[in-house]
Amino acid sequence: MSETKIIDLFAGPGGLGEGFSSLENSFEIVVSAEMDTHARSTLQLRAFFRLLQKERPELLSDYYQFCNGETDQAYSEQTEDLWIRSEEEARQIKLGSEEGNLELEEKITQAALHNKNKDWVLIGGPPCQAYSLVGRARNKGNVDYKAEDDHRHFLYKEYLKIIQKHSPSVFIMENVKGILSSKVHGRPIFHDILNDLSNPNKALGFEEGDANTRYRICSLVTGETFHYGDNPKAFDARKFIIKSENYGIPQARHRVILLGIREDISVSSGILKREAPASVQEAIQGIPPIRSTLSRSKDTPNDWKITVSDHIDDLVSEITSHSELQLKGMIPHLKKAKREIKKRSDFGSLRYCKELHDLSSMDNPVFNAWYQKDSNKLKVWLNHQSRGHMSEDLRRYVYASCFALTKDKSPKGHKEFALPGLRPEHKNWETGKFSDRFRVQLFKTPSTTITSHISKDGHYFIHPDPGQCRSLTVREAARLQTFPDNYFFQGPRTEQFKQVGNAVPPLLAFKIAKIVKAIINREEPDFTDNPDYKNTKKADPENLELNQFDLELA
Repeated sequence: MSETKIIDLFAGPGGLGEGFSSLENSFEIVVSAEMDTHARSTLQLRAFFRLLQKERPELLSDYYQFCNGETDQAYSEQTEDLWIRSEEEARQIKLGSEEGNLELEEKITQAALHNKNKDWVLIGGPPCQAYSLVGRARNKGNVDYKAEDDHRHFLYKEYLKIIQKHSPSVFIMENVKGILSSKVHGRPIFHDILNDLSNPNKALGFEEGDANTRYRICSLVTGETFHYGDNPKAFDARKFIIKSENYGIPQARHRVILLGIREDISVSSGILKREAPASVQEAIQGIPPIRSTLSRSKDTPNDWKITVSDHIDDLVSEITSHSELQLKGMIPHLKKAKREIKKRSDFGSLRYCKELHDLSSMDNPVFNAWYQKDSNKLKVWLNHQSRGHMSEDLRRYVYASCFALTKDKSPKGHKEFALPGLRPEHKNWETGKFSDRFRVQLFKTPSTTITSHISKDGHYFIHPDPGQCRSLTVREAARLQTFPDNYFFQGPRTEQFKQVGNAVPPLLAFKIAKIVKAIINREEPDFTDNPDYKNTKKADPENLELNQFDLELA
């Protein structure tokens, strides 16, 4: 059976596409559309890798020589044609612009996806800034801001136009939870999105159409379905929220993911099967320890060691002299951190040389197979370089990580950052507004959501090992997002962080791809051992109002 073609819109660095294309002999990405230059470079490099893997696996050495820093370009004379094809697949397209829409339409036409008898899949997630709670909070500070004038609220219509014109068999659309409560003209935009996606023809002013042009919108959590004509007010939209940690992803990432199935395809949708939570420790196992660097002051390994050691000595003294009984348990961890810090000299790099002990397998067999593909060919750790931190932040980091080891939680707010020198310069520090300003990712649990904010500072993403005294690297964040170790993010480090934070976890996408494949093959799913399946479109009678906790930007 031939591979089902995919169009990936608003692709970012390719998390959704990576998951679908990893399902062997099932899906082929025709075009990935992304407007960001650096993300598009990452997409092209990965597209080239896939072409090598599929068509000339004996020449995969071209890719790995580039990753290992042995060559300046990813292709050779023997593989230049595949590099050109990867450029045709990964396109820098600004959807919504006349030029971008024309280019995408040309690509779709070339792929012959207009054939209504041929199955194909549309995936992607329109930009979320207008929907996220953080973005909306910023907008409130702008007295001239009007939601109805913000074009970002309506970028989903670019996605809708493709559905209307080319009728994919299935689509997957992803966004932040805030989309469920975002309002335009005083009414929820998500109600319009559900109605529009269920009948794209009507939404865009064409004849209403039939089952070949309408869609049912399915929950991948319960199987509950919204059909055209249903009242969106009576449908519990929270059923579309996928909590990634419930499905084997080492991250508490909560996102709205819609599965649309064309109505003439009568097969049931299928749902994700729950799995045991995976921890940060399982995900980042084997990545070599490195130190942070000092910003705004001289940085050498010795300067760094002296600075952090002095902070540790001060903290131990303060805990002891002030009889902070609730903090006494931190002292052994602080002393151990001081011993570990003396061993640190490297702060990593874009290509950080692997040592023999780094090639050991991971304890989690699923992660071992997923992350360490072709590990023997990769001689370096990609994108594993620590950022710089100010001295006072290193004090907070080593305190916070030792606190977390002692109490199995990250310290929060002014009461748990009460020792001298820990208070940040925030006027509202004691109001609770910045209580989560510094957060440790705990070893034993899934991480919090990896967001694009990680590109600005690492305060919310402190490494759990106090002996490293730093925030997460791009590679560690990518592990928590379930990108394989041979996925090479391009561009400056800030842009690499943005790409990782904006992506869909590829391992979650892989699991969704299995469901989509079954739909394409017209296979009925087996729900006998999946208690989450409800086979109903009725709303939950208890509290349909979306509370702040459910909708917070994780």
